[in-house]
Amino acid sequence: MPENFLLSASKASDLALGAASKERTPDRESLRLLVIGSRQGVIGTIQTLHRLRFAEVREWSPLLPGPNPGEVMSILTRHLMM
Repeated sequence: MPENFLLSASKASDLALGAASKERTPDRESLRLLVIGSRQGVIGTIQTLHRLRFAEVREWSPLLPGPNPGEVMSILTRHLMM
């Protein structure tokens, strides 16, 4: 089951982030943060992280189906300079 979830999350992130995010340069690294839970929990966490100035709400992917029934997930991608 965990392997299926990882495969599903990978496919979902590809859809949410588009093919351009797969382009890598030697001086940049992509870091993805994934929030999974109830719709209310995910939205609340994204809003809390926004209030803490961690990330803008618009930087998160739209809510995607989660690995379990009743769950959703959202992905944030940050690009780090190496």
